[in-house]
Amino acid sequence: MKRIIISVIALAFAINGQAQRIKGSDTMLPLSQKEAEMYMKANSTNKVTVTGGGSGVGIAALIDGTTDLAQSSRKIKMDEKIKLQEAGVTYKEVVAAFDALAVVVNPSNGVSQLTREQLEGIFTGKLKNWKDVGGEDLKIIVYSRETSSGTYEFFKEHVMNKKNFANDVLSMPATGAIVQSVSQTKGAIGYVGLAYLDKSVKALHVSYDKGKTFIGPSMETAKNKTYPIIRPLYYYYSTKVESKVKPYLDFVLSDEGQKIVEQVGYVPLNR
Repeated sequence: MKRIIISVIALAFAINGQAQRIKGSDTMLPLSQKEAEMYMKANSTNKVTVTGGGSGVGIAALIDGTTDLAQSSRKIKMDEKIKLQEAGVTYKEVVAAFDALAVVVNPSNGVSQLTREQLEGIFTGKLKNWKDVGGEDLKIIVYSRETSSGTYEFFKEHVMNKKNFANDVLSMPATGAIVQSVSQTKGAIGYVGLAYLDKSVKALHVSYDKGKTFIGPSMETAKNKTYPIIRPLYYYYSTKVESKVKPYLDFVLSDEGQKIVEQVGYVPLNR
């Protein structure tokens, strides 16, 4: 009897509703989860499942057809474009929100600001002690996202000037793991999206003009673009499923959806 009931429910859902899969960027996970939750409240016959894994994982799933929407914290790469073309997938790109990428240290760290050049030195391994940047005599422990992460790619390109990470950098599988590790390690440094900031870590002020001006990450400095490390957050999808994903994307881009963007801790699009 239970099997019959379940089958009837599944059939009714298949007729009246749609199931959508969103996969990819760990940075975008809290945003997509909240958007999906509110979207499903307004559209009870639709089901949206959201999983992370990294931007590269999401785009790989788009290539092999195992997700409807790939969420990505960096722009799609040339080799991914080629793979999509080879798989016969015509895709579209939607910017859902913006994010400020914060550099974080342990709250006990006396250093509160760094230049882009100093950050490059730390993450490439040239600077190994906090005393090298005005702090105490303490080894720098560097945390990073793993290579499948769009945040990793963005940080490497825009903060490290495309230089390679040091060999002893500790790769973390998720952004939450970086927050936890930095909060528990006195000499630690890492980078996270604005929505992941909490009191367990300290966000540094950053200078992109060789130390003339230092700006900290916040909703205000992200909105007015004075904070130097700002990036778009993307959804990618195959045109074959456009009719399926459009209602959800329309919701994200609506006034209500963009209010959710800010509530979760991301930067809404200019409206």
